[in-house]
Amino acid sequence: MKEQIVFNKTKIIATVGPATNSKEGLRDLISAGVDVFRLNFSHGTHEDHLKVINHINTLNDEMGTNIPMLQDLQGPKIRLGEMEKGTKIVKGQEFVITSDEMVGNDQMGSTVYKSLPNDVEPGAMILIDDGKIELKVKSVEGNKVITEVIYGGDVKSRKGINLPFSNISAPSLTEKDMKDLVFGLAHDLEWVALSFVRKAEDIVELRKLIENAGKNTKIIAKIEKPEAVDNIDEIIAVTDAIMVARGDLGVEINMEEVPMVQKSIVRKCNDAAKPVIIATQMMESMIENPRPTRAETNDVANAVMDGADTLMLSAETAAGEYPIEVVTSMVKTIKSVEKDAEIYFNHDVSVVRDSDFFYNDTLVLSACRLAKAIRAKALIGMTQSGYTAFQLSSNRPKAGIFIFTSNRPLLKTINLIWGVRGFYYNNEVSTDATIADIEKILVDHDHLKSGDAYINTASMPIDARGKTNMIKMSFVE
Repeated sequence: MKEQIVFNKTKIIATVGPATNSKEGLRDLISAGVDVFRLNFSHGTHEDHLKVINHINTLNDEMGTNIPMLQDLQGPKIRLGEMEKGTKIVKGQEFVITSDEMVGNDQMGSTVYKSLPNDVEPGAMILIDDGKIELKVKSVEGNKVITEVIYGGDVKSRKGINLPFSNISAPSLTEKDMKDLVFGLAHDLEWVALSFVRKAEDIVELRKLIENAGKNTKIIAKIEKPEAVDNIDEIIAVTDAIMVARGDLGVEINMEEVPMVQKSIVRKCNDAAKPVIIATQMMESMIENPRPTRAETNDVANAVMDGADTLMLSAETAAGEYPIEVVTSMVKTIKSVEKDAEIYFNHDVSVVRDSDFFYNDTLVLSACRLAKAIRAKALIGMTQSGYTAFQLSSNRPKAGIFIFTSNRPLLKTINLIWGVRGFYYNNEVSTDATIADIEKILVDHDHLKSGDAYINTASMPIDARGKTNMIKMSFVE
């Protein structure tokens, strides 16, 4: 399958679910513009996920695509237990949450999180169902948390519980997550997202598990706790990417603070050359409607203008009635922004002098500035580790970023990064011959045409595959 001539620089993640988990459903999403598939391990069995993994691998072979998979671990998600149908609680009444297993009613409910009585104190806020219901802790008596209902409503089984401003004792990586991680690593999923990250050590622990398994899976830290916001610089330093998970974050901190937190995290990630994903409620109305609201379209556009690498769709593609339409709509908005807005070179990239990669980073920055000056159509990188791809992308150049590598699995990994398209290439003989080869490939794929300027970055000697140390400006004859 020939690669599309026009593509988004801002990538799209689609969550796979009952609405899209067939081979044809996944094929349609790829054709509509999906760049990454998310497998949500809060739902489904390993057998269910394996069917999807096999479908995606087959489609990559059949379609000539490099669509990676993102394993999203559940983390210490706190949920209600089973509730009687039609249960409703009202303002001012007392409602008890117990860690004993039971079927709840309008007086008492249970939670699967056994440490809840230890983690809350009198006066603490408890939110249920993304904040639709608010409770205030009155007292803790053994394994029972006695609360007053501040805002009532319908109480449904298995709905999420959030504890804003309370410290959770459960580790970010649960026993279930460990089993799911072993499964994901066994099937070589390219990215793994760790839920409810609170500190850098959470990422370091996960990294050790991945390395001990002999894998190169990249880590995404999901930011959805106030502790993570407080420790964001340290987390960015040790992770491979960040996800601003606005659903839980929006009920764990004051909702009105989320927009500025989002913008701040995006900027920090751009500066650190770490991909950043904006997630949750991007186009939620399209779960049931064929068109987005104006507010949703503006939300998508603003995330692109802020500098997000990737936008994520959740229930919209997993369980919605219009999964293809939502991707198509998001693509249209992204393309409109990328065509008209000043999103390119929109921040000053700085290099760290005492970094081990100071010279490489300086060279990449120079290549991007040269591309801007001569209005180059392409910036080309050759890499085995993917480092050049991350660095080129962080400069947000207007030129297309094309990465050539003989590391075939890397082609999928880098498909999540802003602006990057990868090609398999394993024929490095000499610098001149390789550059001529690459030019022909890009011309054949209609990414370059006669008269176009392009910039090559590579290491010399080219067959040594060392750190990037060369820039070459060329023109297509």
